[in-house]
Formats: sequence, C-alpha cells, structure tokens
Amino acid sequence: MRIDKFLANMGVGTRTEVKQLLKKGNVTVNDKKEKSPKTQINPDTDTVSVNETQIQYIDKIYLMLNKPKGYLSATEDNNQQTVIDLVEEFRYLELFPVGRLDKDTEGLLLITNDGQFNHQLMSPTKHVSKTYEVISEKTITKNDIESFKTGIELNEGLAKPAQLVEGDEKNKSFVTIYEGRYHQVKRMFHAIDNEVLALKRISIGDLKLDSALAPGEYRHLTQQDFKQLGLK
Repeated sequence: MRIDKFLANMGVGTRTEVKQLLKKGNVTVNDKKEKSPKTQINPDTDTVSVNETQIQYIDKIYLMLNKPKGYLSATEDNNQQTVIDLVEEFRYLELFPVGRLDKDTEGLLLITNDGQFNHQLMSPTKHVSKTYEVISEKTITKNDIESFKTGIELNEGLAKPAQLVEGDEKNKSFVTIYEGRYHQVKRMFHAIDNEVLALKRISIGDLKLDSALAPGEYRHLTQQDFKQLGLK
C-alpha cells in the first residue's frame, strides 16, 4: 500500500495534508525518514510514525456519520447516491451501514466493515434503543404517549413498548424504540392518526449524534463511543 494512502486511511489527514507531512520530513518508516508519497509499505510489518507517534494499522473501521436526506442506506446503487458515497476514502475496506435509515431520514448512522459489530447492535435479541427527533403533522397528546408506552398495533403485530416525549417546539417530539421494523416510527405515528413530516435519529443506545458533525460529515468512533454503545 502507498504510504500516503495508508496515512490518509488511518485518519492522519487528507492526501494533501499527508503529502505535506512527508515533504517536511515528519514521517518515518522503520525509523528512517520517508518523503515520497509513492513509497510502498506493508502495514502489517512496517512501523510507520508521524512526529514520532506510531500509526497503528486498523483493518476494521467504525465511523459515525451524520446522514443527510437523499441518500440510500445501502452499499451501492446504480441510480441513486448511497451513504457509502459519503465515505469514499474508506470504500476499499468494504464498508456497509449498520442498520438503515430511510432515504428521507437524517441523523446518526454507523458505518463499519465489521459484521460482528453490526450483529451486536442490530440483532433483535439485543434490544439496543434508538431515539429519533420527530416533526409531525399534529401535536402529540397524552393519549399518544400512553399508546406508545403500551405498544402500537402494526400490520404484522404489536410493536414493543416505546417512549414518546413532547419536544420544546410545536409538533416536535422524541421517540425511543427498541426494535427496528420497516418504517417503524412513521407507521407508529400513522397508527395514532398523525403523520411524520421530518425524522432524524439522534442516538443509538447512549451514543448521541456528534453535534460537531454537519450533514454528510463523519468521524471515527472513540473508545468512549463504544462504551456508550455498551460494547467495550
């Protein structure tokens, strides 16, 4: 692998920034300065350092994406843009979204290439909570809150009890669910004679969407993030 690609993929910086680090002599390979971005390295055996800090090679990757509207939660599509198109620099790692958000839904979406990580969060037996900010056609009522707490009847059966909380603005509310049925939040609101106008996922478990991420931006998960997901 080219050293500039390796460093960019490991989050050191963009290709341009990495080339500047190389040019300035801030990068070493096996304790020898390396200035050419074209230099080939073996990430498994070579020791690469930037400003005397060793860069660890990671074959598994975990990203937090602030998904914008208009993107499919899929790996590829011949006609429409997918969330993987937003993380082009890591595409070689065979990424996929953890679960899915509808095309017109925005917010917190995790991206990985680790199937076990995906299973730990998405398996129906894990009951990992997901919280959404909802803008609806009508203001929710106390009866709606109780209905969600009891369980909304959907076509395929009773949904698990969910938490519905009033927001601080008209027609805004927050709903927390513990399963992942198709279009679940939209169908639950439809069942109480209300319609979802805008939907944004703001948390998975205790992990909240990073407010510093603009729509379409992403960052690597931290150890604290994993703890908030209840995984490490």
